[in-house]
This record gives sequence, structure tokens and C-alpha cells, in this order.
Amino acid sequence: MVAPSSSSAVAVYCAASLGKQNAFQQAGLSLGHALAEAKRPLVYGGGNMGIMGIVSGAVADEGGQVTGIIPYAIHAAGGEKDKGNGVAKTESVAEVLNEDRRGHIIVDSMHERKIEMAKRVGAFVGLPGGYGTFEEIFEVITWNQLNIHNKPVILLNVLSYYNPLRELIRNGVREGLIQPHNEKLCVFVDGPTDHKDHESFNWGQAALDAIAAWRHDQVQTLPFNWTKDIDTSAMPNGKAHIKSMSGFCAGLLALKSTNAWLKRLWHAHTRSC
Repeated sequence: MVAPSSSSAVAVYCAASLGKQNAFQQAGLSLGHALAEAKRPLVYGGGNMGIMGIVSGAVADEGGQVTGIIPYAIHAAGGEKDKGNGVAKTESVAEVLNEDRRGHIIVDSMHERKIEMAKRVGAFVGLPGGYGTFEEIFEVITWNQLNIHNKPVILLNVLSYYNPLRELIRNGVREGLIQPHNEKLCVFVDGPTDHKDHESFNWGQAALDAIAAWRHDQVQTLPFNWTKDIDTSAMPNGKAHIKSMSGFCAGLLALKSTNAWLKRLWHAHTRSC
């Protein structure tokens, strides 16, 4: 089994939109404040919009360390936009959205963004989000299953937002497509039984408690040994020859090389037209 990460940083996956529920926004504030208070660096997808902007702004506002990882294409287009014309529900949310003390690292692609985020942290927390959030959450869960890393994945189930996702996982177990013990690779924090209390609930502390409760030694993984029991979520970006690299790294480099070849082929074709 791969060793757990020593990083205290936390990656947060969530929407670049504000959504319709004040409870979602307040959960973002709570998580950001808790990370800053615990002196846990935040790594997130960059930008200052939506719930992402609330979490990162709350961390920065409290003097915490914030690192945003953003692909060049999104950065050049002015960042991600709110997909639902959401509005800040409270003055405190509006204030942190205007916080400008956020550090950013610009990468070439979405794939590099995810690798850079994963390699810098020791845990992942999901707040409500859309397709991108779902995809990121499932990828880091899968990396636990494949023995690429050994890191807790915590979902803050505000207003039961992630109940359908939990049911999807359980259905996979029922149908024999997910091993029963792997249901635990995703930890759901449900909060108070009464949804009326979700706006005031301390989601941030609940997330930190769930991270602390994660039992690295009880994770059951597939028998894949990528690089001799070290955290392999940080893939090298060097130009090492494919034959000298592990299979997973070689696959990533081969994919990058193929993309570069296709790009050159396309440019050559357009010049000849």
C-alpha cells in the first residue's frame, strides 16, 4: 500500500458558480475559515468566482495560504464564469469574493491542473459543484483505489446535495461493479438532520474532523505498485525516455507526445490548404 502524504494542504473541489442556496455559500465560508485557522494551505482551481471564490477568499481574508491552479486557456479568457447568474446571499460572502490575495500557477491543460493540485495536498474536500467537480472527485477516489495515492476524499453533503452520488456508488456495489469495502473511499459528511441548520453548521470543522479520522492503514487497494510504495500522484514533467519510466508515467508522457504530434500535423495541414 502506498504511504500517506505528509502534506497538510487541502484541495477543494467545488463550483465556479454561486448556486441558489445560501447554505452552499455559507459552507464555503466555513471551510475557508477553518482551513486558515488550522494553518492548512488551500489548493483550488483558481479564480474568484462562485463557491471556489468564496472558499479561497475566506482563506486569504484570514491570512491563510492560497494557491490556485488554472489552465492558460481559462486564464486568458478571464476565468470561469457563473453558470447560473448567482448572487452573493450575504455581505460576508460579497466581501470575500472581492479578496485579491490569491496566488496562482498557470498550467497548459486541465490534466496538468489536476495533477498539480493532487501532488500538493494530503486531502481532498468537495463542496457542491457541477460536472467538473464530479469528475475531479471521482478521479482522486479512483487514484486511492488504484494505489496511486492514499489520501482522504471528503464530501460535504450540504442540503443532501450529494445524496444521489452516494446512491450511485451504492448501486455500483449492489450491481457488483464496485467492491463493498471501496464504498468507504468517499467519506460523506451529512451535517445536521434538519436542513434548516445547514446554513449555520460548522462545515469547515466537520471537514477537518473527517480528514483526521481517515484511516490510511485500512484502505484496501488494487495490487498495483506504481513506484515502489511512494505517493505517485505527482507525475514528472521531464523529458525522460519512455522506456525508463513507470507504466503510468509513460502513459501520461505518451499521451502528451501524441497531442503535440497531432497539433503539429494540424498546423501543417492548415498551411497546405
